[in-house]
Amino acid sequence: MTDTETFIATLQRLRGSQKTAKGAPAYSRFVNRKAGRVLAALSYRAGLTPNQVTGISGVFSLAAIVLIATVHPGVLLGIGVALLLAIGYAFDSADGQLARLRGGGSPVGEWLDHVVDCAKICALHLAVLISFYRFGWPGDDRILLIPLIWTFVGSVSFFVIILNDQIRRSHGTTAEMTTSASVVRSLLVAPTDYGVLLLIFVLYGAGTVFEVIYGLLLLANAAYLVLALHRWFREFSALPAKPAKGH
Repeated sequence: MTDTETFIATLQRLRGSQKTAKGAPAYSRFVNRKAGRVLAALSYRAGLTPNQVTGISGVFSLAAIVLIATVHPGVLLGIGVALLLAIGYAFDSADGQLARLRGGGSPVGEWLDHVVDCAKICALHLAVLISFYRFGWPGDDRILLIPLIWTFVGSVSFFVIILNDQIRRSHGTTAEMTTSASVVRSLLVAPTDYGVLLLIFVLYGAGTVFEVIYGLLLLANAAYLVLALHRWFREFSALPAKPAKGH
């Protein structure tokens, strides 16, 4: 950063180094990346590193997860949890944008970002499981299946998306050629967006309302994963096999 560069100038530089909008769900594309851009510019001017920003993201997310697991559901808790998760998610976008602003990311930065994201996905649903167990209706244990299945679907989805990216990089491509950047597609895949998941926690004190929406969102994500796995299997089946390395 130059001493004379303004905050607005930093934002303008960030706008010119954004990732493609292809495949991005609506909240991530239209809300989170813009919030992350502002946080990245502020972090840049404060002299923070991408890894420090990743750590800040993790702290906000962890605070929300601990509250879910330990505090009885209520209106104020739901609003607080949603706000903490949203701030954590915005900082999650900011670390990558900050890295590009500083000239590029590092292997350890990418590793740390993925570790925090994976931990957050698992811990969030496990915290809901604990909350359902501690504060749910006595005798209705079936509700515990929802966060359990969510943990499975979320973990598999995250792993496969990261694996897809690694395989595409190894074959010289970083995105599916057929992926659309249209607004309509962003809205259609919105149920798979972590941003939508965190927003429903505003209803965490609304009893069955949250539980029904949480369950419906799980069904949407599970259905998307099944369809996407079929598409990705066909995509990678068309890639050439790599020659075996000699011993």
